[in-house]
Amino acid sequence: MFKGLFGSSEENEELVEEEQVEKKVAKVEPVKFNNKVDNNKMILFEPRAYSESQQIANYLKNNNSVIVNLKRLSPDQAKRIVDFLSGTIYAIEGGLEKLGGGIFLCTPKDVQVDGKISFEENNGKGSKKTKDEEATQENNEMDW
Repeated sequence: MFKGLFGSSEENEELVEEEQVEKKVAKVEPVKFNNKVDNNKMILFEPRAYSESQQIANYLKNNNSVIVNLKRLSPDQAKRIVDFLSGTIYAIEGGLEKLGGGIFLCTPKDVQVDGKISFEENNGKGSKKTKDEEATQENNEMDW
């Protein structure tokens, strides 16, 4: 009774076969790879003004390490730059290492720094400064 309504059984079988064929054909989508090229560089930067600190931060955000020489700046400007870079480094989970008087190594998250640099002056006698002497020197010179 219903066979006549929906057409012949042969037509129904053909439709079912076409649907099955359509289901077997998978949609092919291109595979996307993250072909990020490691362009990690070591940048040497000697700012002349606080306004250049943004450029250093941009290098860090782009996954580059930066050695910053602050010796040509006034102690106030150098401190402001270190403060700004400290915030940037905190945000990107990077690192900040002092290499010497007024010279800092700023690294992004994926760069590990091994080793340590000592800042004690050894004049052959094995003498060390007391904590009071070190604090006085830091306050006077700020060692930038």
